[in-house]
Parts: sequence; C-alpha cells; structure tokens
Amino acid sequence: MRSLIGVAGLVAMVCAVPAYLGGQGAAPVSQTYAPPRTSYGHPDIQGIWQVLNTATAWNLEPHTATWEVPAGLGVIVDPADGMIPYQPPAAAKRAENFKNREAADPLGKCFKPGVPRLTYLPFPFQIIQSPQAVTIFYEYVHNFRTIHLDRKTHVDGLDFWNGDSIGRWEGNTLVVDVANFNGQAWLDRSGNFHSEALHVVERYTRIDSGTMTYEVTLEDPKVFTRPWKMSMPLHLRREPNVRLLEYECHAYAEDVAQEQSR
Repeated sequence: MRSLIGVAGLVAMVCAVPAYLGGQGAAPVSQTYAPPRTSYGHPDIQGIWQVLNTATAWNLEPHTATWEVPAGLGVIVDPADGMIPYQPPAAAKRAENFKNREAADPLGKCFKPGVPRLTYLPFPFQIIQSPQAVTIFYEYVHNFRTIHLDRKTHVDGLDFWNGDSIGRWEGNTLVVDVANFNGQAWLDRSGNFHSEALHVVERYTRIDSGTMTYEVTLEDPKVFTRPWKMSMPLHLRREPNVRLLEYECHAYAEDVAQEQSR
C-alpha cells in the first residue's frame, strides 16, 4: 500500500509543475543560443554525451525507490500524467514483463537495447558528424548507429534491434526518423515495451555549450493508444582525457555464471 501511495504522490507532483520540471526533462529549447558549426555548416553536436538522470534507465514513468532502484519523477511530458498510454492487452503484457523483469529483460541476455533505450542507459555515447551522416558510438556493448542524412526513405524488408535511422536538420535541431524495428527490445528495466510497428522521431537540440535537449516521440498502433513523448537533457562530458571505455556484457555474464557454479 505504501508503494502505491508513493507512486500516486509522484504522479500528482508531475501534474502540479511544468512538464519539463516534473518529468526531469530538458529545459525549454533556447531561442537565442547559436551552436557552433561544422566546416560544412551543420550545427556541431559532436562530443561525448550522457544522461545523468539514472532513474530513467529503470523506469520512464514516475516511480518510488525500491532495492537498488532510485526513485524518479519520470521523463514523459505527453501525456501530462507522465504515464505511457497502453492499450489494455499491452498493459497486461507490461505487468507480466515487470513481474519477470530479472529474467525477461533482453539486456540480461546482452542483447542490443534498441532506440531510444540506448540513449538513457547509464553509459556515455559519442557523436561524430560528416556531411552525409551522423554516427553515434555507444559505450554499452560496442553499439553504434548511423543516421543517414543523404537518404529519404527507410530500407525495405529488413528489421533491426536499433531500427533504421534517417535524419535531417530543422534549423539547429537534428530530427531523426527511426523505423524497421524487430520488436524484441524493451524501453526500460521495468518492462515497458513496444512491437515491431514502433515508429520513433528523435530531436537533438544543443541549448548551450554543455547541454543538449533530447526529445523523442513514440508511436506504435499495436501497443499504445496514441503517440507519446519524453524529454531529457544530455550533458557533455568534459573531464580531462574523457573517452568511451569498454563494457563487455557477454564476458561479464560468463564471469558471473562461473562464480555461481562454484
């Protein structure tokens, strides 16, 4: 009962304050900041970035703290209640996922996290740009994805854990259209999920020298009743000698299995 009351209180807090504060989302996009430019004229968003709100990786919705899980106000800014608009059968599936999350989470098998989950795992990622593409390298299990700026349509007949990404610049914002998912990834540790019909639109906007707003809209007619949106700040890592390190999931899983067999 105490847990239910706590979640209700968190939801009430989200509804009582501005969306970007209640959802721990990104600050409003600056209309005056002029980001640096690459030599070919695109806004420069290169660097090593990371989400600092660690609660997001556990649950996108408002939630209380539990063992080894930090409490969070959520990052969903639409709907206003901060909750994912599931269809009834999908809500039942999400509850089943939550119950079995320790064994059922695809990350427990070292599978790829998918998009957008890759962005808000507690690992940094590096953005590199060219005139034809934006490439993102992720520390987690050596994932990378290419956002194609020179292509207008998605590839035909193929599906991917991370989807297929095509991008364009709208002013200072990189807009990324992602489709062609395999439907096997989760959205967080709590069992929030999607199907292969997921369509994602990401928006990356640098709002000052060290912060970028990450907004993402998700639409899936097989799972959700309507499109929904989340927002969060990305922070530029500036410590000396910062770089991506290694996270070898399979090797660590093998180590754990060997320890448990002794």
